[in-house]
Amino acid sequence: MLEWYEVGLGLMGLLILFIVMGLPIPFALAGASVPFLLSIQSFSTTLVTAELKMWGVWVDYVLLSVPLFVLLGELIGRSNIGPNLYWFMHSKVPITGSAAYGSVGACAGFGAVCGSSMVGSLTIGGVALPAMLDLGYDKKLASGVLAAGGTLSVLLPPSLILLFYGIVTDQSIGQLFIAGVVPGLILVSFFFLIIKGWSVLQKGSVPGADDSESIPWGLALSAVIPVIVIGLIITVSIYAGIATPTEAAGVSCVITLLLAMTIGGMDMKGFFESIKATMKTMGYLGLLLSSGVLFGFVMTYYQVPQEFTSLFTSLELSPYTTLALIILFYIILGMFLEPVSMTFITLPTLFPLIQASGFDLIWFGVIYTITMEVAVLTPPVGLNLYVIQSIEKDRLTIIDVIKGCLPFIGALIFLIVLMVVFPELAVWLPNVMG
Repeated sequence: MLEWYEVGLGLMGLLILFIVMGLPIPFALAGASVPFLLSIQSFSTTLVTAELKMWGVWVDYVLLSVPLFVLLGELIGRSNIGPNLYWFMHSKVPITGSAAYGSVGACAGFGAVCGSSMVGSLTIGGVALPAMLDLGYDKKLASGVLAAGGTLSVLLPPSLILLFYGIVTDQSIGQLFIAGVVPGLILVSFFFLIIKGWSVLQKGSVPGADDSESIPWGLALSAVIPVIVIGLIITVSIYAGIATPTEAAGVSCVITLLLAMTIGGMDMKGFFESIKATMKTMGYLGLLLSSGVLFGFVMTYYQVPQEFTSLFTSLELSPYTTLALIILFYIILGMFLEPVSMTFITLPTLFPLIQASGFDLIWFGVIYTITMEVAVLTPPVGLNLYVIQSIEKDRLTIIDVIKGCLPFIGALIFLIVLMVVFPELAVWLPNVMG
């Protein structure tokens, strides 16, 4: 039988080879797993094992919440609720730079009902970016605000990354969602400070006057009320134990659909487009989750995570050195992999190290999620960078977006430091509500 380190190196080597060859990550994960399955099983048994493991993911009741949360975000994004939320945040803030502040506020509000960073950036950015450029905002500031603003969807509940983290580490989804609230609000404040500092240090980056039309209060309420209602239903019902994440997502989807159809201006075409977009997203995510489970099964069979943890702890590094190395590893890896892939490839091996170091896994879940936010803003594979640049290809280069994101990446890293120094920022609210 192969040694654990031979399996670990072999899995990673094959995975990197397949990714470099251009194979999509779900197929690369499954392809790397199969040779090691064949070393312990016959070909026919390996096929059955692969089928059972990949199909078995969707028997997990909690995972059914994933497509529902994706659909929820798509429904809001394709109705008038998302654009009107930006219009409200922008036009009802009577200060210089209101479009920039409003973009962050709208992204935060959208984050309270959508768990996807990319959907958040695309929905608010699709409305706000052309408007900000037309108003005369600096290209780097406008694109940086919206690329970074989308990351708020990942930290504020409901968050798909926190959901996946909870599933992999077997932690309470409700506690993880609540733990992200205070750091999420702190991050919003940091983004506001960056906008203010940018406008002071670089004169002319923010227009002095904004002559855009103010949103009528009726339209404003039609955007704000649904976001508040849906956000409260999700967080309160899950944390209070009234509903599971799947039940909360299902109820929220039905209510969102009703609101989108009645006050959000959605027609049947928009509804079917939402369904289609959800199916396309889940086609990729479903394969990724399934192949990630197969990959994890092989690693667990050969006890790669357990042996790796034992080896690492035998080095007798201090807990904070271990934490720093893991955070650094994720920030570097995030330049090349997107967050969901990283979660299912690396987290099963690395979270036992955090546990062995004596850290709270709910607290680390928030830190992990912040590092995933850095990942979507760092080239060459920063998803939000390309999403924002694709909205205004004629007026923006990818370099403009990268430069615009640098201060916001700094804010995310500073928030990680704050979380390490003051862990109660994440655990205080769950403890109080518990």
